[in-house]
Amino acid sequence: MLKTLFAASTLTLAAACLTPALADDGKVVRSISLSGHGEVRMAPDLAIVTVGVMSSAATAREALNANTKAMEGVMASLTAAGIEARDIQTSNFSVNPRYDYGQNNAQPPKVVGYDVSNNVSVTVRKLDSLGAVLDQVVSSGSNQINGVAFQVSKPEAATDEARKLAVADAQHKAQIYTAASGVTLGQIISLTEGGGYQPPQPVFKTMRAEAASADVPIAQGEQVIAVDVNFTWEIK
Repeated sequence: MLKTLFAASTLTLAAACLTPALADDGKVVRSISLSGHGEVRMAPDLAIVTVGVMSSAATAREALNANTKAMEGVMASLTAAGIEARDIQTSNFSVNPRYDYGQNNAQPPKVVGYDVSNNVSVTVRKLDSLGAVLDQVVSSGSNQINGVAFQVSKPEAATDEARKLAVADAQHKAQIYTAASGVTLGQIISLTEGGGYQPPQPVFKTMRAEAASADVPIAQGEQVIAVDVNFTWEIK
């Protein structure tokens, strides 16, 4: 359910700009420039998380073999959790030597082993299962989990609502400034739009599966879809 929030604004002299401009016919046109802000809050409906395995061994081959085996378990657990193949994508794979630099770097570096890392980006479309998914991938061998990001899959309607609120905010300011200044608002000279990101507002919610053990607690919060508009009007 969408909850709209009309952003409160502080009216300051810096917020409005009464400036003269030249029209096409060379006449001076007085104008006023103002910005408006609108935002809509809504619960996210999907999450993207990076999971994977880091393996270390004396040789690159041994590290790769261990990593491959562990990743097979992670991928199987994702499939068992109902994650579709289209929602699993390799995001990073690396093989790197590990060096021993000795005490105080007194000797040339010596290769003492190898690290293999394999990570996949996973889109979880059923947020109620996210905690269980994270628990399952760790149990299946994952030792790397990074960057849980919540998103709204279809933000278009909310963005349009935020646009309306932003326009109404700018018009409200313009009415106050023109009334206080004793001028009349004329036609729109220019209109530009900008988007503004705001971090999710946390709403703590524990995700649990139909199991005896507790799953990873997840705070999905609310996403803020924000739009800023900049107007310039002619004044008379």
